[in-house]
Amino acid sequence: MIDLTVVKIGGNVIDEPKKLNDFLDSFSNLNGKIVLVHGGGKVASDLAGKLGVKTKMVDGRRITDAENLKLVTMVYAGLINKNIVAALQARGVNAMGMCGADLDLIRAEKRSNTEIDYGFVGDVTAVNTLALCKQIECNSVLVIAPITHDGNGQLLNTNADTVATEVAVALSRFYKVKLIYSFEKLGVLMNADDDSSVMPVLSKEKCSDMVKSGKINTGMLPKTQNAFYALSKGVEEVVIGNFVSMETNHSSGTLVINS
Repeated sequence: MIDLTVVKIGGNVIDEPKKLNDFLDSFSNLNGKIVLVHGGGKVASDLAGKLGVKTKMVDGRRITDAENLKLVTMVYAGLINKNIVAALQARGVNAMGMCGADLDLIRAEKRSNTEIDYGFVGDVTAVNTLALCKQIECNSVLVIAPITHDGNGQLLNTNADTVATEVAVALSRFYKVKLIYSFEKLGVLMNADDDSSVMPVLSKEKCSDMVKSGKINTGMLPKTQNAFYALSKGVEEVVIGNFVSMETNHSSGTLVINS
């Protein structure tokens, strides 16, 4: 029996008002203890373009210089986070928006020793599980933006899939956790051009083959890496797919198995 569900929604859901509203309608009907982690989508990139701030992505990850850090903090932890919280409150969900700096929730360190300089991108070093559990046990639905901090006053931009994964892993010490990576597709596709080619199950061996052949790349690559990591660290169940379809059409998405 699953005690707690961590749901991560991607940018392509956030970018389109109808998709986001459909998601929030379905999400508000989810029972039990819940945590929602969201990414940022194109909102920050669009704003950057208007302000003349250049953006760069490598393998689905944003290069975050000082100016981009200002933008993603304003957009992720501000505009997007509070819009989602307000929309959930309108649906009767007692949501509370947070980022990693709130309650010392998620600490990270600036990524280093890599061939690519990611700028102010943070890799998670600690999750304040006690703070999470206290809020969850108060029946709050936490809505977490992927802005973390290093404990010395520096904010960092962290991949939202990674944040969801680390939160799920931390909470798996106290709950049986299901982790759902929700995005616009029905699941991991065998053929990226065929939306019906959903893989019902993705094993580590099959995933490795698909990475080598290029069928899994860019944004799906960190998602699958995080999925297998979560399973190896105690998360009970991991699914990649479309949350709305799972809830309304009983679609199963892609079940990730650590074998």
